[in-house]
Amino acid sequence: MFKKILIANRGEIACRVIKTARKMGILTVAVYSEADKDSLHVDLADEAVCIGPAASKESYLVADKIIAACKQTGAEAVHPGYGFLSENAAFSRRLEEEGIKFIGPKHYSIAKMGDKIESKKLAIEAKVNTIPGHNDAIDGPDAAVEIARKIGYPVMIKASAGGGGKGLRVAYNDAEAHEGFSSCVNEARNSFGDDRVFIEKYVLEPRHIEIQVLGDSHGNYVYLNERDCSIQRRHQKVIEEAPSPFVDPEMRKAMGEQAVALARAVNYESAGTVEFVVSGATKEFYFLEMNTRLQVEHPVTELITGLDLVEQMIRVAYGEKLPLTQAEVKIDGWAMECRINAEDPFRGFLPSTGRLVKFQPPKEDAGHVRVDTGVYDGGEISMFYDSMIAKLIVHGATREQAISRMRDALNGFVIRGISSNIPFQAALMQHPVFHSGIFDTGFIPKHYPTGFDASMVPHDDPALLVSVAAYVYRAFTDRSASITGQLQGHERLVGDKWCVVRLNPNGNESHHVVARPIPGGYHVEYNGEQYEILSDWKLGESLFNGTCNGEEFTLQVERHKTKYSLFHWGTRADFMVMSARAAELLALMPEKAAPDLSKFLLSPMPGLLREVAVTVGQEVKAGEKLAVIEAMKMENILKADQDCKVKKISAAAGESLSVDQVIIEFE
Repeated sequence: MFKKILIANRGEIACRVIKTARKMGILTVAVYSEADKDSLHVDLADEAVCIGPAASKESYLVADKIIAACKQTGAEAVHPGYGFLSENAAFSRRLEEEGIKFIGPKHYSIAKMGDKIESKKLAIEAKVNTIPGHNDAIDGPDAAVEIARKIGYPVMIKASAGGGGKGLRVAYNDAEAHEGFSSCVNEARNSFGDDRVFIEKYVLEPRHIEIQVLGDSHGNYVYLNERDCSIQRRHQKVIEEAPSPFVDPEMRKAMGEQAVALARAVNYESAGTVEFVVSGATKEFYFLEMNTRLQVEHPVTELITGLDLVEQMIRVAYGEKLPLTQAEVKIDGWAMECRINAEDPFRGFLPSTGRLVKFQPPKEDAGHVRVDTGVYDGGEISMFYDSMIAKLIVHGATREQAISRMRDALNGFVIRGISSNIPFQAALMQHPVFHSGIFDTGFIPKHYPTGFDASMVPHDDPALLVSVAAYVYRAFTDRSASITGQLQGHERLVGDKWCVVRLNPNGNESHHVVARPIPGGYHVEYNGEQYEILSDWKLGESLFNGTCNGEEFTLQVERHKTKYSLFHWGTRADFMVMSARAAELLALMPEKAAPDLSKFLLSPMPGLLREVAVTVGQEVKAGEKLAVIEAMKMENILKADQDCKVKKISAAAGESLSVDQVIIEFE
């Protein structure tokens, strides 16, 4: 077996590979950019080599620097993870020429399958079902519009070297095809160094089902069942599960056999994934692409099959045979994965960067709860890389149990200092349509057409939130009284005259409560009901674990001076506690008018200003493109929401923007 391998990646996947290598007794080498010098994968590896500046094109995407690091450290093989150079045929070939093993498929397999245009032609030859479309690279936006018209809208515009939702747009008309082509080309060039784009028919009511395959150098192939990745936002996966609630045994066999046929056609050696789009109405399935690498969502397959896919990749690269036959592949229970991203679901999922003041994942439970991450408490989330900071994976005997475990795990996942999509993930876990298993890739835009707000998730027991708010406030005042030696403070003296006020954008709610200490907690009277809240929670802790009238629960507490927030099952509730008179005055106070920012285009996120699409004095119509910002490897187009005239341009292309920085001023 290899004695030392280098991981040509960063973050979560680098840490994931290191863990398996350590289990196998293999030494590891990390590579890192200047921005990642304090990253977790650097700390976990046995050795680490700096390979350049923060920008990926100057570090993680430079093959020469990776090879030099291998020679410097004596690494015998390279695991590329996913993204970066993982599907770069030239990189795989260079390693082979240098006598370094690539822990992945051979360069010729990557070349054939990594190119979406060529892979589709090969799929047709292998008699794999394919989607109607234009299978050659498109010259420009006008040609894209012409081709889209011939195929018939809606269409998918896709980067030939794309993946992870980057370099992909759905167009329903000429304008969207024209603009989508340009965005796809730019994203593809920046992310993959390959700006070729093609177009194919967009399947209505589509489900995204993928088949995990394994092949070795001895001609053995197996498919490891399917993963359902249909819950997506902006064509990026949000939740993945295995098996799929939609796929029956006959479909699983048919898709699996086609996936293996395709792998066999290119002499595939390693772990790979064949992706299909499936019609929700007819169950017809069509080949989308083959990812010649490890997938982000590989853990759900590991949990239902009992296989370590990273270990299998390493063993295949070393020349070993697969350890099982198709008949031995099993499906044990149900697994589910939520991608935890650094983005603000309450502000249109804008990227969120900065320091992780607190990063406290739920406790891992072997076989039930797993957390794959590359960050740590106090670490920095950079604007230079992907927004995913962790993967939360659970396993249960049934889908219902997996959902329940995921909901509890999300409830106990504490992130402070940056925003995360955890509230949104928790809300999805409660959505009745998700529970039904009958959904498609349009689930999120259909059910959250205007974005996400915690008010969309009415708490099924609001009394619990009010009671815990009373508990927390009483604990604070009890502590203050004990520290100062004073008798009961004002709110304490008036007894049931103090209020828990829930702060809502559309009007506050005032709740009169009484909270009395009892052994192990507080007795709360609210709305004529009695609640006994017992907990060992201590002031300052983020997680509140306890029981309410004997029922266990977990929620999160966040304090901001006189206000505090409770997070539970996707609901965020903001509270203040005050006397009844103060609550009455608060209700009478007029809301402070927000400043008029209608004459400015502000940057909604930290990022790089790629383009200013207008000039001073230009008349702009509603819906026209104003600027393009790149953040966390995604291109974000800012458009005018009304007719206007440009007065001043305050930022130039190439400038790094902060949140709310003025880009354009209008007359």
